Amino acid sequence: MTGTALVAGSLDRTARWLAVHLAERGWDVTCVGLSRTEWELEERRGLSFRTADLTEQVEMADVVSSENPDAVVHWTPLPSPERHAGMRVFENNVISAYNVLTAAGRANARIAWASSESAYGFPLSGAPSLPEYLPLDESYPLRPEDPYGTSKVVGEEIGRMVARRYDVPVASIRASWVQFPGEYDCLDARSDLAAGAGNFWSYVDVRDVATAIECAIAAGFEGHEPFLVGAEDNYLDRPIEDALREFFGGLPDECGVTGNDSALSTEKIRSMLGWRPTNTWRDSMDENSTILA
Repeated sequence: MTGTALVAGSLDRTARWLAVHLAERGWDVTCVGLSRTEWELEERRGLSFRTADLTEQVEMADVVSSENPDAVVHWTPLPSPERHAGMRVFENNVISAYNVLTAAGRANARIAWASSESAYGFPLSGAPSLPEYLPLDESYPLRPEDPYGTSKVVGEEIGRMVARRYDVPVASIRASWVQFPGEYDCLDARSDLAAGAGNFWSYVDVRDVATAIECAIAAGFEGHEPFLVGAEDNYLDRPIEDALREFFGGLPDECGVTGNDSALSTEKIRSMLGWRPTNTWRDSMDENSTILA
C-alpha cells in the first residue's frame, strides 16, 4: 500500500531516513518542520517540504488539512533531556504530539509516531534496575522517571484518545537505540556495561525503523497499538545473561533471553504487521551511512 504521507518533526537523521524510505517505496511524502535545514528535499523525487511549528496548533492543523494525507508520521522534535532542559523536552514533545496526532485524526489519516523504550523507565533513570522479566514486551508496566520517558507515556495516551475519538489506527513505535549503518555508536559502549544497561544492550538499525513505520501506516489494525521495534540480537557479542549477572548481580525471576538475544520482544509487531528486522551490527557497522548516496 502507498499513498500520501506527511512526516512531521525535526528533520534529524532518523526522520530523513524515514522520509526517503517512504518516497523510494512509492509514497508521496511531505515533510513538515521549522526549517528544511541544509538538506535539499526537493532534489529527491516524491519529497516536498512545508514550514510549520508543531507546537502551534493552528499552524499544524492548517498543514494537515490542506495536505489531507493518507498517513501521518510524527517524529520527536526534542530527542532527550541530555541536550535540552527537562521541562522543555516534556512540554515540546507533549504539545507537538497532541497537535500532530489530533490534526491527523481529524483528517482520517493512519498514524505512526515515535514513542520510545524510555517509556518503561529503565533508560535515563539514573540507576537502572533489573526488570521483573525479560524480554520486555508491550505489556510491561510503563514507569518513567525522567521528562523524556514521561512525555512518551503522555503521548501514547494522546494516541489512545485520538484512536477513540476519530476512529483511526495509531501505532506508537517504541524504538530501541537507533543506529546508522557505518556508525554503530553502540559498539563503542561495549567496554562500559553501564552505558547500555538502561535498555539492556538493545539497539535497532534506522533502516528497520523505516520499514516498521511503513508497515504501521500501511496496516489495517484498529485503535491504538504500541509496538516494540528492535534488532534480533544485542550488541555485546557476549552472552546477555553474563552481562546481566555482572552488572545487576543476577537475572530476572523470569528470564527468557540467552546468548545473543535481544532484551526486547518484537513478537507483537511481527505477528500483527508482518515486520521483522533485517539488519544487525555484524553486517552494518562498516557500511555507508549516507542517505544521499
